Amino acid sequence: MSASETSAASTAGRATDARTTTRVIKLGGRAQGHAALPGLLRDAAAAAPLVVVHGGGDEVTALQRQMGVEPVFVHGRRVTRAEDIDAVRMILSGTVNKRLVAQGLTAGLRAVGVSGEDAGLLTARVTDPTYGRVGREVRADVALLRDLLAAGWTPYVSPLARDRESAEGAGLNVNGDDAAAAIAESLGADELLFVSDVPGVLEDGVAIPQLDRAGVADLVARGVAQGGMRAKLEAALVTLEAGVRRVRIATMDGIADPGAGTTISLSAVRSAL
Repeated sequence: MSASETSAASTAGRATDARTTTRVIKLGGRAQGHAALPGLLRDAAAAAPLVVVHGGGDEVTALQRQMGVEPVFVHGRRVTRAEDIDAVRMILSGTVNKRLVAQGLTAGLRAVGVSGEDAGLLTARVTDPTYGRVGREVRADVALLRDLLAAGWTPYVSPLARDRESAEGAGLNVNGDDAAAAIAESLGADELLFVSDVPGVLEDGVAIPQLDRAGVADLVARGVAQGGMRAKLEAALVTLEAGVRRVRIATMDGIADPGAGTTISLSAVRSAL
């Protein structure tokens, strides 16, 4: 039996494994091109059921600029016009999703691509027209993901959603961090890991090992956590409040190293004596 077949068989065996630990990993755009990523995800999926949620904002930005449109961001979140939705679908559910799935399959992972619009997996609503066709208050119906996980597949999810206030179920662009948080909440995941291009939440260039709710509020108020990092921290708190046991922000090393990065919790962090 080849190494790929051995890995696939090991992953398929999860369908009858008594383990219940589930991880949700959100991949930032820059981490997706690293040669070591498919192997890390394969090994992680062999150890526990895994759902991968990916972004792809840099490629959406590149396509917008090719179309003569300069992208706009507010607090780290993309402004999406109605006419941009097809381009977002093309990049996230098409180019990026299929590329990641292909890489996973080549590494021996039982990878399958899913859009948040498929099977009503993700629904959202527009809460602030400032952002255009961007969905907030994201909800996840994870029935499809549970079926895939039980059968030994590792789903890769692109962050688009159906507009639950639209009779036609029109598409919405969803921040990938919000999508990952909603999926982790609905699955009752043991961990949500945000894979970033920085080794955690930084202050003066140094990663903070642990943060609680008060610490997050302080970093946001002082402007230390801005843009995409602020969005990740906000999503982390919502996820923890919904019952997910652990949220971390780390580089790709955090996939294999449970101590890497910044761990966020709701309760006060106690200083070591």
